[in-house]
Amino acid sequence: MPHCLIAASNKHTTIEVVITREKMASSFWNRFFCGLVFLCFGFLGLITSPAEAAIKNYQFDVQVKNVSRLCHAKSIVTVNGRFPGPTIYVREGDRVVINVTNHAQYNMSIHWHGLKQYRNGWADGPAYITQCPIQTGSSYTYDFNVTGQRGTLWWHAHILWLRATVYGAIVIMPEQGTPFPFPQPYREAEIILGEWWNVDVEEFVKKANNLGLAPNTSDAHTINGKPGPLFPCSEKHTFVMEVEQGKTYLLRIINAALNDELFFAIAGHNLTVVEVDAVYTKPFTTQAILIAPGQTTNVLVQANQASGRYFMATRPFMDAPVPIDNKTATGIFQYRGIPNSVLPSLPQLPASNDTSFALSYGKKLKSLNTPNFPANVPLKVDRNLFYTIGFGKEPCPTCLNGTRFVASLNNISFEMPQVGLLQAHYFNLKGVFKTDFPDRPQTPFNYTGAPLTANLGTSTGTRLSKIAFNSTVELVLQDTNLLTVETHPFHLHGYNFFVVGTGIGNFDPAKDPAKYNLVDPVERNTVGVPTGGWTAIRFRADNPGVWFMHCHLELHTGWGLKTAFVVEDGPGSDQSVLPVPKDLPPC
Repeated sequence: MPHCLIAASNKHTTIEVVITREKMASSFWNRFFCGLVFLCFGFLGLITSPAEAAIKNYQFDVQVKNVSRLCHAKSIVTVNGRFPGPTIYVREGDRVVINVTNHAQYNMSIHWHGLKQYRNGWADGPAYITQCPIQTGSSYTYDFNVTGQRGTLWWHAHILWLRATVYGAIVIMPEQGTPFPFPQPYREAEIILGEWWNVDVEEFVKKANNLGLAPNTSDAHTINGKPGPLFPCSEKHTFVMEVEQGKTYLLRIINAALNDELFFAIAGHNLTVVEVDAVYTKPFTTQAILIAPGQTTNVLVQANQASGRYFMATRPFMDAPVPIDNKTATGIFQYRGIPNSVLPSLPQLPASNDTSFALSYGKKLKSLNTPNFPANVPLKVDRNLFYTIGFGKEPCPTCLNGTRFVASLNNISFEMPQVGLLQAHYFNLKGVFKTDFPDRPQTPFNYTGAPLTANLGTSTGTRLSKIAFNSTVELVLQDTNLLTVETHPFHLHGYNFFVVGTGIGNFDPAKDPAKYNLVDPVERNTVGVPTGGWTAIRFRADNPGVWFMHCHLELHTGWGLKTAFVVEDGPGSDQSVLPVPKDLPPC
């Protein structure tokens, strides 16, 4: 939502004022009020200085609420009764304290997606990786610092499929006095793309798992929780953004969908990409963006067309023979003074299987790489990892066809533990996990050749990879044709990484590294591995703890397409995992 954000503090006071469009519809009064607040706080000497960070306190009540969409009413799990949930507004350098109280019938954990959580995996949130979940009737306080990051991130439930409705934006403003490295926008808005099912998500996922089948695709996509007027009973469930002629707006776009990579465009308007995953990029202009689940993209859009109403629209990209919800969600980009009776025009989105657009769009993403925002790409590699991505089937006597799907890295499907892996690591608990995850597949093969469907030999286990503190890592993620090729967005917790290379077909260790971009590769926390292709990333393992890495398609994560890194403590007193919080949920 468009907003005015003021973080102010002195030794005794932390004040935050958020003016949403619902509260302050008039642009004049919005500017007047925000200016007045800045003026008053300035006289009081309360405006936060870079050396005096604020503490931002939030209360998240996880509760069930009845919601109606697409002519269907159902109960959904929410935070504070809101769908999507509340936006967290902070500044770079702030401390954030979020108390989560679980009033719902499901166990809950929340992940602050993209926040690095240095030494502080206890605040990361994935259930059974860094904590056991918050049980019904219990609370847990996520307490973390926002250090060296600014931009758009997001938060979501990290257990079961609850992030279908439990998600929201995180907006990190730069330190006071630090401007954006692009033209200052007039106003800004969060655009959260999601999915909607008419049925109870947890119930149908449980039923599908018991039968060994893939769950149904969603019934609609959504923009800020609303599918838009192209769906039945949805005219009133349409996100509308009012704009003024000649002004420039910053859109903070988040893909919170569970299983779909999405295109997004606004009819008649170009989008200038300036940031992805809370890292500034070299600006480039495009008619549409492509954004995978877990990713964020900030774009500038100028309201420079004929005054009218224009659809913003989103629909999936999928270039593999996999069923998807191919329906288009819409919102409205509406110029001030234009009546609602004017019919909006639709944007031309790329075709749903437009591989060439996807690959060319990815190549345009480059780090800003300036003195203020350098791209510190590791040039020397201490540890080379090569992980294959595949599907398989395992026996299941109770399933419909006697088997069920599994997904794997290096042909190992990850088995979730019953206690938090970070606790097991910190307290040296035996028998919870092994650190023998292989650096490369045991049996090399023609990864993207003819489909392999029999005798795949997929194993299961809680097997992690141990990484030396401060070592540099290169990881090549290789898609395979084990059952089928498909695109996979991979998210690494606790880190950003540089995407130094990508290609179609099999990775060639003799030739492909020569084509790497080691000057200004895009830096992010979630990257798409192309269908039948590979992606190479590099990072420095300078954050001790246990860090989850998984496909951000919920379907594949549930099938076992995940693993974790154990990054060892460093020698310094400030290079080891922080002590366990007193209120960490019990297992």
